[in-house]
Amino acid sequence: MAIRPVTQGASSGPGDHWLSASDGDLLAASGGRNEQAFAVLLQRYYKDVYRVVWRLTSGHADTEDVTQEAFLRLWSNPGQVREAKALKGWLLRVASNLVMDRFRRKPTEELEAADEVPDGRESAETTHDVSYVSRCMDAAITDLPDRQKIALTLVHFEQMSNIEAAATMEISVDALESLLARARRGLKDKLGAKGRMLLGVLENR
Repeated sequence: MAIRPVTQGASSGPGDHWLSASDGDLLAASGGRNEQAFAVLLQRYYKDVYRVVWRLTSGHADTEDVTQEAFLRLWSNPGQVREAKALKGWLLRVASNLVMDRFRRKPTEELEAADEVPDGRESAETTHDVSYVSRCMDAAITDLPDRQKIALTLVHFEQMSNIEAAATMEISVDALESLLARARRGLKDKLGAKGRMLLGVLENR
């Protein structure tokens, strides 16, 4: 099966009755090899998974391949997801594990050089722009250990609660908070006062 996100308005898109179906119904239908139902799941969650993979790999050219592989694993056995409400977390966990596995074998090569870490001369208005902050953090988290990077991405960029992020990573909340604390210390050590400011902006979004 070709894994591609559904384009809204495309004539070959899934039937209207699937578009309003619950994740549970879509998973059940996908288990029966219903491609239209699975296409709706793909439409709902492709961008979320792609965004996390892109951030974890610093925009590597393999981002789309990793994203599609995560969905292929879902298509191969939708029954792996025991509760429909856990679907997004399951996909993000699978994608994160794929990133770690793939790039242990093949080091990442960024598509383009990341924006430079800010030098403190930007205006306050620019500094507090969320997209600007995100770019600065992208550049800074590249060298963090994998699990710290995943924890930081889920909590700060995907705006998951600590409980949700811990469930996604299949670790305790205490373990997640430890990863976050170490990641924040690493960023502060690397960026100094600017790092503390950037983290503060993200935490108050």
